[in-house]
Amino acid sequence: MSSEISTPIISQNSHRSQTFGKVLSWELNQHVLEGRSELAKFRISVLEEGIFRIQASRFDEFESNPYSVIAQPENQQFDFVEDHGYLKIETSQVKLELNLENFALSFFDHSGKLLNADDPLSVSWIGSEVTNYKQVQPDEKFIGLGEKTGNLDRKGKAYTNWNTDYFAYGTGDDPLYMSIPFYLGIHSGGAYGIFFDNTHKSVFNFGASTNRFIYFSAEDGDLDYYFIHYPTVAEIIQAYTRLTGRMQMPPKWALGFQQCRYSYYPDSEVYAVAQGFRDKKMPADVIYLDIHHMEAYKVFTFDGEKFKDPKAMIARLKEKGFKVVVIMDPGIKTEKGYLPFEEGHEKGLFVNYPDGKTYEAQVWPGWCAFPDFTKEETRKWWGEKMAFYTEAGVDGFWTDMNEPASWGQFTPNLIEFEFEGEKASHRKARNIYGMQMARSAQEGSIFQEPNKRPFVLTRSGFAGIQRYAAAWTGDNVASEEHMLAGIRLVNSLGLSGVAFSGYDVGGFAGEASKSLFARWMSIGAFAPFYRAHSMINTKDSEPWAFGEETEEISRNYMKLRYRLLPTIYSSFYQSCLTGLPLSASLAVDYAQDDKIYQSAFQNEYIFCNSFLVAPVESFREITKVYLPKGEWYYLYSDQYHSGNHVIYQDSPINYLPVFVKAGQIFTMQSDVNHTEEKHDGTLRIHLYKGKNGSVFHHYEDAGEGLNYQKGEFYSRTIAYSPETGKLEFSKSEGSYSSDFSKLKIYFHGFELSQVDLLGKPILVKHEDYAFLGKLTEFDPLPEHDHPYFEIKDLRYIEIPNSSEAFTITGLC
Repeated sequence: MSSEISTPIISQNSHRSQTFGKVLSWELNQHVLEGRSELAKFRISVLEEGIFRIQASRFDEFESNPYSVIAQPENQQFDFVEDHGYLKIETSQVKLELNLENFALSFFDHSGKLLNADDPLSVSWIGSEVTNYKQVQPDEKFIGLGEKTGNLDRKGKAYTNWNTDYFAYGTGDDPLYMSIPFYLGIHSGGAYGIFFDNTHKSVFNFGASTNRFIYFSAEDGDLDYYFIHYPTVAEIIQAYTRLTGRMQMPPKWALGFQQCRYSYYPDSEVYAVAQGFRDKKMPADVIYLDIHHMEAYKVFTFDGEKFKDPKAMIARLKEKGFKVVVIMDPGIKTEKGYLPFEEGHEKGLFVNYPDGKTYEAQVWPGWCAFPDFTKEETRKWWGEKMAFYTEAGVDGFWTDMNEPASWGQFTPNLIEFEFEGEKASHRKARNIYGMQMARSAQEGSIFQEPNKRPFVLTRSGFAGIQRYAAAWTGDNVASEEHMLAGIRLVNSLGLSGVAFSGYDVGGFAGEASKSLFARWMSIGAFAPFYRAHSMINTKDSEPWAFGEETEEISRNYMKLRYRLLPTIYSSFYQSCLTGLPLSASLAVDYAQDDKIYQSAFQNEYIFCNSFLVAPVESFREITKVYLPKGEWYYLYSDQYHSGNHVIYQDSPINYLPVFVKAGQIFTMQSDVNHTEEKHDGTLRIHLYKGKNGSVFHHYEDAGEGLNYQKGEFYSRTIAYSPETGKLEFSKSEGSYSSDFSKLKIYFHGFELSQVDLLGKPILVKHEDYAFLGKLTEFDPLPEHDHPYFEIKDLRYIEIPNSSEAFTITGLC
């Protein structure tokens, strides 16, 4: 099916805006709609019923980004009609109308509600810059866009995607280290997502300095975006991660506490830190080696003075239950005799100028060349070089300075990258560079140790980075404002497909106060990635370095984190399957609730689908908390609250405000010092009475290795139905035997004397229960006493674990 007019594209370069203009010809072929105007051409593809791809270009061929989208088109069936100057495409989820007069697109849901529409200016070019102008719907909110500072609702602000090394950035500064050009629009008519798949420097303007439209633009390349609509925000995020991929199951040790400093050296200091955690009974799994582990900051070296026998040091740390993660910077010192430089230069693996000369810039080692990670041969070579670390026993890799960073912060745009054979300048390749370095590290880790799960942490990345690495929010500052800003950054990353992320607990730059560090440690316990990190020439920042009170508060929350590992690990597995965040902004489940966007409540989030965390500054002894619709229990005391209410919650330094949604289930284990230490074999299951039930997906495997992909896992659902008063355990799946031989089920909010299992009554027992330990009262003055919460007479039963299906009844 096609129109009859055919006009060639006129390529122009103008300093004025040139709109796409009137569609002069079009053709529907193989489930793809294509057409053109005098200025440009377009292509519209339907990848699935809720995902449309929109392309517009003035070039002879459509450009594409080979790195972000991994989903293959399904040749989705759709209905198509031409109707009075409009072309209309319809699936079960989305109706698209294309105005032939000006190439303005309008998207509707299946019932005809307008979701998103182009301004009449539609798509335009100014020189090489391409822009799409969009109308703003009444009361529309804009969320996501990855690692961006500012409010949850980004309306009224503009943001730039240009990966930038930004030491001690401000809480409103932009851009930062990572670019994810994907946002969600939310209004009374519904929600949608737009992923602008263009790696050039781009801008998203949500109404800064204009009240006519919002827009997104790129300084070069095509307009190439994916419009996503499903009924809920969660389904839109799932669809986006179907496009760009999802994380792989990390090793269990990566979910434990991690300690870092710029830098721990010599090896005796590394030992002392590790022993400090064990002596003080503070659970921890990872110690990092920052740039001072290297000889003159050269990657793939150890400093022979500071680390005389790295292999022996790492083996000794493993005996204490610690894993070791090393930093890898991309800068390769241009030094004769330095093998990585000699090899890379000889094989042509570095970024070059157009005349073939190696590009050099100054970083930590001095003048450096930069591996071209957009070249497959370079990625393979980098992975081979990683044997230097894996043979020493290193477990994980931290890719830093990979924006790429250099002194001067102004990389010449004419340098060239391979870009998988396409050849591209720095303008096109910069935003993708860090992602491809992380990819090289992951692929190298797998190449060196194919039977281990890789762990890579990255500072820089682009859309799809979640496939290769966890992310952290860079060089933050030890301040109350940064603590709360980091929470919004992590929640925004979660909205943008990056489920495994975190921040430097305690702040990297500057020095935290005792109370700030204590509060940050409590919040970090409810983050996907839990790491403390501090900068050279600052005070020590291990949890015991801030005095006894901070040490005890930190220990309490570190222990709580490890007791919650069954819930956290199960949630990570679910996130691998769905792409949904572990730290979820309230906008995921309560997008239409205006209150969650208010500054007082925008930091609140749901952790592991179980806990509502209400972060608060360390100096506030009482805070306002908004509890969305439903019923809620204060974690530490079981105090009941009805939803859709703002409450005033005490927030002493030793109790972070955390609530559990009624009807919810989560699981816990006994205390351990690290993830490989055996627990007592009893799985604690906490069930909260409510009007609405829930399903918990319990998951176990060996915690390391890839055999879980071959069926060596243990998985079952635990479903609570308040209507029937039943707690149902499904038959387990997988060939892995559960690590838990007993179940201890706690009933929060229930008044029970007995329950029934397999037709037999079981008497309910009682105990006083505390999620956190009581603090020592070091200061005998009564006004310095710390509050302590116990849940009195909490009901529970203990039963043997069984892999067969069974049901507990009588929970009415």
